[in-house]
Amino acid sequence: MNKQFRQDLFEQAKAWVLEAGEEIKNKIDDPGSIETKSNSNDLVTEMDKNTEQFFLKKIKETYPEHLLFGEEGFGDVLNDLKGTVWIVDPIDGTMNFVHQKRNFAISVGVYHDGVGEIGLIYNVMEGQLYTAIRGEGAYKNDEKLPLLNESRPLHQSILALNTTWLLPENPYVDHKGMQELVKEIRSTRSYGSAALEFALVAEGLLDGYLTMTLMPWDIAGGIIILKEVGGVVTRADGGEVDMLEKTTILACRSNIHEQIIEDYVTLKN
Repeated sequence: MNKQFRQDLFEQAKAWVLEAGEEIKNKIDDPGSIETKSNSNDLVTEMDKNTEQFFLKKIKETYPEHLLFGEEGFGDVLNDLKGTVWIVDPIDGTMNFVHQKRNFAISVGVYHDGVGEIGLIYNVMEGQLYTAIRGEGAYKNDEKLPLLNESRPLHQSILALNTTWLLPENPYVDHKGMQELVKEIRSTRSYGSAALEFALVAEGLLDGYLTMTLMPWDIAGGIIILKEVGGVVTRADGGEVDMLEKTTILACRSNIHEQIIEDYVTLKN
């Protein structure tokens, strides 16, 4: 991708993200329908749908050869990441959006031939925009984020972790290893938005994020941003992340990555 085109593309994506966020803020108190998808806790709102359609319209009008891969299914059906693909989560943290009217984000990752080129995460209600262009560092509201501190050991770390992974009945990972991990680290947090948890790791406010079920739109922007500050993102078993499929995720500082995988994570088949 040409460097100037990539910069122009970034500026356009940033403008659209901010415009979409302003629309959400203006209408957040309006009544709207709430539906469920895979289960009663998997929520989708009119705002989710309208925001994804906003990005679809803007992208197709401005870059008709580009593709959109989005959570609500209004975009393209993909078998690969050839060409330029926008991976969009219109509202990451819909349950927070519904219940709290905060702690949710717009997440956008722009990939070219499978390579993450541009990442944006917008914490809408707090006005916090995290951005990155591959090879040019990561920023929060135009202030450059420092590289992650690699001196803090695991026992002094705070991880974002959904505590349901500690339960014996969880189907994805051995709960005993998760319990031992929680005993080892300093503390856990759970924010209810994968995009925001990626952003907080990139900012150095969290040391890592471990989860067992995410979709590409949950992580597309965050992966690009976190890598620009020296973070590591893999599946929870250390394997490469598939950006077209549901996946496990370990996103963290590099010095604790291998220890978490080898000592604590045992995935179930």
